[in-house]
Amino acid sequence: MPNSRFCAESSGILRWPGGEARCALGRGGVIHAEDKREGDGASPLGIWPMRQVFWRPDRMERPPTALPIDPMIPEAGWCDDPASPLYNRPILMPFPLSHERLWRDDSVYDVIVVLGYNDDPVLPGRGSAIFLHLARPDYSPTEGCIACAKDDLLALLATAKPGDMLEIAR
Repeated sequence: MPNSRFCAESSGILRWPGGEARCALGRGGVIHAEDKREGDGASPLGIWPMRQVFWRPDRMERPPTALPIDPMIPEAGWCDDPASPLYNRPILMPFPLSHERLWRDDSVYDVIVVLGYNDDPVLPGRGSAIFLHLARPDYSPTEGCIACAKDDLLALLATAKPGDMLEIAR
């Protein structure tokens, strides 16, 4: 069976085989991947593999998906320090360098899909932690990720399989 393409459009629509939903993108808009920089708040244009799913087992059941999936743990983090050899990689906290905490008080990261942006190879300073995750109730912009409602993300995950890609498009 051929791989499917999922698409987050800069107009705020996320499309996948059999579905469509509202989504939020980066506060910096969309930007060519070669121009992406750490902290710019932009979503990188391109086609990115959906690598891994993490979910909060204390807040919800395991989402049905064929993608690789693991429960998130309270110590989960993601390194966003370009000087670190662990830049744009998952880390365990406590962590002495700049990082993002994945186990958050809000629900935004209750389910996250790690996108294969700037990970093969990792280029320091070119952006980290680009995820597909849950939107805030007002769909406010992200720091560069794609975000949608929980029911929509769960519907998308139910159709996703290894090798599927998410395109961030104009």
